[in-house]
Amino acid sequence: MSTDLSRRGVIAGLAGAAVLASSDARAQPAKPAFGFCLNTSTVRDKDGKSRPITELINIAAKAGYDAIEPWVSEVNDFVKGGGTLKELRKRFADAGLKVPDVIGFAEWIVEDEGRRKKGLEQAKRDMDMAAEIGCPRIAAPPVGATGGASKRDDPKFTTPVFDLVAAADRYRDLMEVGAKMGVTPVVEVWGFSKTLRRLGEALLIAAESGSAKGCVLPDVYHLYKGGSDFAGLSLMSGSAIGIFHVNDYPKIERAKIADADRVYPGDGIAPLKDVFAALRAMSYSGFVSLELFNRDYWKQDPREVAKTGLAKTKAVAG
Repeated sequence: MSTDLSRRGVIAGLAGAAVLASSDARAQPAKPAFGFCLNTSTVRDKDGKSRPITELINIAAKAGYDAIEPWVSEVNDFVKGGGTLKELRKRFADAGLKVPDVIGFAEWIVEDEGRRKKGLEQAKRDMDMAAEIGCPRIAAPPVGATGGASKRDDPKFTTPVFDLVAAADRYRDLMEVGAKMGVTPVVEVWGFSKTLRRLGEALLIAAESGSAKGCVLPDVYHLYKGGSDFAGLSLMSGSAIGIFHVNDYPKIERAKIADADRVYPGDGIAPLKDVFAALRAMSYSGFVSLELFNRDYWKQDPREVAKTGLAKTKAVAG
């Protein structure tokens, strides 16, 4: 009987230790499960122009990023210069970089049916390119429907879209184009726009598209600019985010702040600790991509900008 009691005591002790260990694990803050990505706009040249994609790959890899987020135009410039998409895919792989998303600008959401048709044709080309370089997603911002001024000086050019259910139908059409190539378009929040300026608007379009793969692209700056409360992130699941743009901003009112005012994470007033806590709580396992348009940074050594940005992002990520 004493042996049996001893055995029971050992088992009880082990069980208690397991419970304590489990409690300790829950009490410890979870480490980031996401990867760190460089959006190439962060390291443009002093004139605000994109650098060659080969240089951008080198900058991101040397700085220690897990991934790179190029713009469609940068990939197209590489091909126009005589390169091939197969070669570019190998360059990404050789550098140890994933390409989780590319930035596209097809007019998929506009009211005009003719322009939408052309937009879907452009989106098909862009997503075909994305597939060729091994990229599974492409940003889908509300291009042509912002409601602001345009280079065409035509007020109809940027007519905003207010019927979000209709916009969801258009997103479904875009999703169907991408499905044929294995590329998912990601509804991007643009805070300066009258279309998709809030997180909830982007989520509605993704949810009402009828596709389980619908997802959104939140951006710290754009959430602030458009008036979304960061608490809304806590209502999301990790699978609802295609990629997350991280940055910070100084104390400037929403109506006056601009893209160029973005600063390194931790150098502004954005509640980034809360943002990253929300990402961990929803078990987000994708990439956080540093996207800045700071003209002062563009005048500096791009390698140092990339390294500084990564270090500061990791610092606030915890």
